[in-house]
Amino acid sequence: MSVSVPRLVGLGIAVSALAVSLVACGSDDGGSGSGSGSGGKKIALLLPESKTTRYEALDRPLFTEALKAACADCELIYSNADQDPAKQQQQAEAALTQGANVLVLDPVDGKAAAAVVASAKGQNVPVIAYDRFIEGANYYVSFENEAVGKLQAQTLVDTLKAAGKTSGNLAMINGSPTDPNAADFKKGAHSVLDTSGYKIAAEFDTPDWSPDKAQAWMEGQLSAIKNGLVGVYAANDGTAGGAIAALKGGGVTPLPPVTGQDSELAAIQRIVSGDQAMTIYKAVKPQAEAAAKAAVALAGGGKAESTGDFKGVPATILDPVAVTKANIKDTVVKDGIYKVTDICTASFQAACTAAGLS
Repeated sequence: MSVSVPRLVGLGIAVSALAVSLVACGSDDGGSGSGSGSGGKKIALLLPESKTTRYEALDRPLFTEALKAACADCELIYSNADQDPAKQQQQAEAALTQGANVLVLDPVDGKAAAAVVASAKGQNVPVIAYDRFIEGANYYVSFENEAVGKLQAQTLVDTLKAAGKTSGNLAMINGSPTDPNAADFKKGAHSVLDTSGYKIAAEFDTPDWSPDKAQAWMEGQLSAIKNGLVGVYAANDGTAGGAIAALKGGGVTPLPPVTGQDSELAAIQRIVSGDQAMTIYKAVKPQAEAAAKAAVALAGGGKAESTGDFKGVPATILDPVAVTKANIKDTVVKDGIYKVTDICTASFQAACTAAGLS
């Protein structure tokens, strides 16, 4: 994947208690939005699912806050598709019927979302592809997705080599085959693992990013690969949790290093306790802010600011960061995603002390 954009390191996050919906104030002054005539416009945020905790815990409230800051009297129309592309299309059509001036769409299925884009464009409503790319969108904001896979895989390789393991079997648990980002993560990971000296003994594309399906698949593989297993590539924290549950249930000790993504609180706690080797921190606040500002600009008929383009679409692309036990304090704690007290609950106190987090 080639991206002609300068990449930004998205840190400096402060998450506050936020309202989860905006009510239009009804004024005509356009608020503080940068787009001409953006005041009082309706912005639809359409998120894909809730099994991955980041969407409801971070993306939704942070986008809400950013939209309110950019346009005080813009109204947010919010929907979550629960991993159902047909439901998401219905939600998009409902938003258009309600008079949405812009759709901010994180698609369940990137290819299926092309129909949403076509419908919106037929009504002169621009579409912002949020987190996952959609062909034909007016704007795109996300992270360097192949870099995510490379970073996960390289951290896994480095962890294994630091432990003196230079060969052995890997299990590879990829994301959903309908998520275009998952293909990029997979491609990036393979670019590292295929020449690493380790053998990918088993590989799985996880339908719907389901932790349960990842766990069931891992359980089914253990009899064949358990003895030579040295590491697990898991594309996100949910699938990592499923894999770890399967490994523990199968009596695998010590646990091999397992990767992840999204910096979910449970994953950070697993890293502290040693059950998970790493996760990817995707700083959601600058992503949400870029999407909200672009939405306000486009709603007012203006041009959204971008750092370059992705496949011909104006875009802002952010850099992922690898989180391990060594830098939890300097990443998700420093940026206010979690407090130490959030991470270091009673059952993690001893591990937190050993990790220097208490």
